[in-house]
Amino acid sequence: MLIVSKIVDLERELARIRGKQPIGFVPTMGALHAGHLSLIKQSLENKCFTVCSIFVNPTQFNDKGDLDRYPRTPELDISLLKSTGCELLFMPEAEEVYPKGTPVPSFDLGYMETILEGAFRPGHFKGVAQVVNRLFELVRPDQAFFGRKDFQQLMIIRQLVKMTGRPVKIIAGETVREADGLAMSSRNRLLSIEQRSKVGIIYKTLLTAGKLAKEHSIAAASAFVESEINGIQAFRLEYFEIREAETLLIPTHARAGNIALIAMFVGKIRLIDNITID
Repeated sequence: MLIVSKIVDLERELARIRGKQPIGFVPTMGALHAGHLSLIKQSLENKCFTVCSIFVNPTQFNDKGDLDRYPRTPELDISLLKSTGCELLFMPEAEEVYPKGTPVPSFDLGYMETILEGAFRPGHFKGVAQVVNRLFELVRPDQAFFGRKDFQQLMIIRQLVKMTGRPVKIIAGETVREADGLAMSSRNRLLSIEQRSKVGIIYKTLLTAGKLAKEHSIAAASAFVESEINGIQAFRLEYFEIREAETLLIPTHARAGNIALIAMFVGKIRLIDNITID
């Protein structure tokens, strides 16, 4: 695996490949886990020359404390990527991605950036759109791979591709879970041993809530989730919502195919998850 940090080196290496083999791209912020690696494998299975980026993007953090706490494990990340078969790793500094004096475009994402994650993390999706657009500009991938755990982000990126007209196919990877159901996340490693022993309840709560919503009502599901999550010491529910999968609008009644989404705090650590209602 070749590792580059400069745009000129990235472009030189990709110029050798472009037109001969499709380029697959997995953008990450590092602290890699099995969920990220599943996307790398998906790209390789699609016969792509597989590029991963590791860049902790400052513009998508509305809380500087969250940015400072974000785990960084570059040596382990490199080892994992090599073992998975990734062919090129791009690890730029912020000044390389956002050169001084170069304007950074701002995208109007409409209502999508005002609901759910957008409502609780103002400016977050503008930052996501900025960095993904910039990375797409640099890598010019044929296929790009994103996990379904960040479901709203996935929809934002698909919207971004339509807005910019970039010829890249966005491919969603299924959420990869721990044995107790916890969705894999870089933030999980910030949990204490005691906290980690309790967070399996998030997935179990979502599954039960999905059934309650479909068989009874969304209100009944919401009341159940609030009681379950807020009833555990150091847990705090930020939101639980059931939305239409295609639009993230609120359905009149829950039905199969809707998405149940949750965001919550375990101490200072913010976790998100979602499931598709059966």
